[in-house]
Amino acid sequence: MSDVISIRVSKRLKRELEELNIDYAELVRAYLEEVVRREKLKRLLKRADEIREGLAGAYAPSYQLVREDRDEAGR
Repeated sequence: MSDVISIRVSKRLKRELEELNIDYAELVRAYLEEVVRREKLKRLLKRADEIREGLAGAYAPSYQLVREDRDEAGR
């Protein structure tokens, strides 16, 4: 199923599009799909950053973990 989205353009622009045989409906459709794709990606990246920031204190460098293990083993 599909919906209709209407936009207003000048008569000059519409005439030029038609004279140049430009499929403006397909161009608009492709552009809107690209805008949606980019927005979804932007939101996913923002969410990933939020998760990463929340985990920042949960990880320690490997050298630090090895040192802790060695210190505990020596006790």
